[in-house]
Amino acid sequence: MAIDGPSGAGKSTVARALAARLGVPYIDTGAMYRAIGLAAHRRGVRLPIEDASAVSAIAEASRIELAPSPEGSRITLDGEDVSAEIRRPEISAYASAVSAIPAVRRVLVVQQQRMGRERGGVMEGRDIGTKVFPETPFKFFLTADPAIRADRRARELVGRGTPLSYGDVLRDMQKRDADDSSRPDSPLTLDGRYEVVDSSGRPVEAVIDDIEQRVRRGI
Repeated sequence: MAIDGPSGAGKSTVARALAARLGVPYIDTGAMYRAIGLAAHRRGVRLPIEDASAVSAIAEASRIELAPSPEGSRITLDGEDVSAEIRRPEISAYASAVSAIPAVRRVLVVQQQRMGRERGGVMEGRDIGTKVFPETPFKFFLTADPAIRADRRARELVGRGTPLSYGDVLRDMQKRDADDSSRPDSPLTLDGRYEVVDSSGRPVEAVIDDIEQRVRRGI
C-alpha cells in the first residue's frame, strides 16, 4: 500500500497504525532520505548542495536498515541507531535537498523496491505510488491544510525536545512543499489512480478507519 503526501499530513502516524491493523510491515521511506541527509551533514556537506556527485557517493556507500519498533520503525545508518537524530529540524532540510538528487533517489528506490517485494506492507513517502510501486492497487494521497500541518509539526517538535516556532515551521514546510513538488525527478504529485484523503480537522482514528475500510473493500 502506498501512502504519499506532504510533510505534516499525518502519513507516518496513519501508515504505522494501518500496518499494525493489517498485520503487515511499515516502511518509512522518508526516514531513509533523512538518514542520507544526516550522513551528508556529518560529512560537512552544506546547503544548498553544490556537489551532487559527492552526496550520491555517500548514498552508495551508506548502509541503511529499517526494523520494527514500538514506535513504528527503527532506522540504522551503518549500524548506528539514528532514529531520533534524523528527526532534528535541520536534518529535514537536508532530507529535502538530498531527495532532489536523481542519483540518490535511484539508490534508495532500488532498496525500497527490494523491501516491498520481500516484505510487502504499508510504504509511505512522496513518490511511492508514482515511482516506487506505481502498480500497487492501493494508492492514497494524504493531505491537510498547510496551517494545520505546521501546527501538528510544531507540536511534534516540542514533544521531541527540539522546539521551533510555528512561524518557522510553516515557512520551512512551505519551502519543502515547493521544493518537493518542483523537483524534476520524482516530484511530489499524484495520478488519477490515487484516492485523496484530507485529514484537516479530522481525528486521526477517523482517517485510519477511513483508509482501512477502503483497503478491505478492495482486497
